[in-house]
Amino acid sequence: MGRFVVRRVLQAIPVLIGVTFLIYCLVFLLPGDPIRALMGEKQDPQLALVLRARYHLDDPLVLQYWHYISGVFRGDLGTTYTGRSISDIVAQRFPVTLNLSLTAFAFEAIIGILAGILSALRRGKFADNVVFIATLLLISVPVLVLGNVLQLELGVKWKLTPVAGIQEGWPTSYILPGLVLASTSMAYITRLTRTSMIESIRADYVRTAIAKGLPRRRVIGVHALRNSLIPVVTFLGMDLGSLMGGAIITERIFNLPGIGGQLAQSVSLREGPVVVGLVTMLILIYLVANLAVDVLYAVLDPRIRYE
Repeated sequence: MGRFVVRRVLQAIPVLIGVTFLIYCLVFLLPGDPIRALMGEKQDPQLALVLRARYHLDDPLVLQYWHYISGVFRGDLGTTYTGRSISDIVAQRFPVTLNLSLTAFAFEAIIGILAGILSALRRGKFADNVVFIATLLLISVPVLVLGNVLQLELGVKWKLTPVAGIQEGWPTSYILPGLVLASTSMAYITRLTRTSMIESIRADYVRTAIAKGLPRRRVIGVHALRNSLIPVVTFLGMDLGSLMGGAIITERIFNLPGIGGQLAQSVSLREGPVVVGLVTMLILIYLVANLAVDVLYAVLDPRIRYE
């Protein structure tokens, strides 16, 4: 297992370089001059030359990327065109996005798996139909609509949760946006768990366990559920990075000062270093989550071995 982890970490390095280079190219191709946009109406040619030289804007694309990626491997994400450290921006905004993503992750993992198990065990009955309709609604309703409706109903009318902002801290301020962010993924987790559980219940090893007289709770909880969770864990691991990257709309709806809002603002202002720096953080989280999923495979299924 140790050799496998080391190999996966080494394989993640070219992935990190390739994806960040692609993002850097896309930012490089954005129209407009960021220095002119920064200076506005008070254009100073001498200052513009100094800034372009400082941020290597006149260098070829490959050389610009080399300056950036070499700094990343030294732990330096660079600075904005106004001189602010991108690491400071990440330190300020990343905890908000992390709290939001982990809250959403908890919702989709706990509620999704439990609802999927219930639906599988009550297949074709009333509970199964209710879960099916609920997941269909969650998949069909856009996040923007769902967020505004829950703000109005739970925040304004019933006053159960804050409407926006993070003044009340975690978890109070993150329950409603976390539920909205997790809504679509929670529906997919529920259906995936249901399908996987039904397949496991029909498997020969489950029938053998039942024939041996094992308690139903042990058969379902240990034999069937453990193997059913392998595809679910795969989806959860991939979705953790997606939650952090896809929180832009949710953070805008609930006025959360996280990475998503900063990323959207930086794209509109053509702040290339900020965009690439924030995306690099998200890529690292995504790679770590995928590594954790691969390691969990061996825990859930002892038949899986990594040589």
